[in-house]
Amino acid sequence: MAFVRDILDAKGRGIYRVGPDDMVLAALKLMAERDIGAVLVTEGDRLVGIFTERLYAREVFLKGRASPGTRVGEVMERDVITVSPDETVDLCMALMTEHRIRHLPVMEAGRLAGMISIGDLMKRIIEDREFDIGQLVDYVAR
Repeated sequence: MAFVRDILDAKGRGIYRVGPDDMVLAALKLMAERDIGAVLVTEGDRLVGIFTERLYAREVFLKGRASPGTRVGEVMERDVITVSPDETVDLCMALMTEHRIRHLPVMEAGRLAGMISIGDLMKRIIEDREFDIGQLVDYVAR
C-alpha cells in the first residue's frame, strides 16, 4: 500500500506559493516557470488558499478580469482540502474524485509538507501495478 509520504519522498517536498495580495499574473508566471498547475496561497507559514489553472480560467479569463490587476486572494479557493503524509494513495484518489480537484496540499503537524497532484498519484499507481505484474510473471516463470 502506497502512502502520500512515499510520493513526497520520491518527488521532493518543494512548495510553490504566492501571497493573497500577489497579482494573478505573478502566480501564472510561477506556474509556467515551474510547469505546475497550481500554487498554494500562504500568509507567512499559514495556508489560506490554493490557486489553480482551472480557477484562472473560470474566475479570471471567463469573467473578463485582467491578470495584472487581479489579486490572487480575490479568486483563490479558500476551502482547501488537505491530507497528511500518512494518508493512502487510494484515499487521495477518492478525495480528488469526490471533490473534483487535482491537487492536495500535504499538512504535517500543522505545517505545509508538500503538495501532490493527480498526476503524482497516477504515476505511483502505475508503478505499483507494474511491480505487481513483474512479481506475478516471475512467479509463473519459475
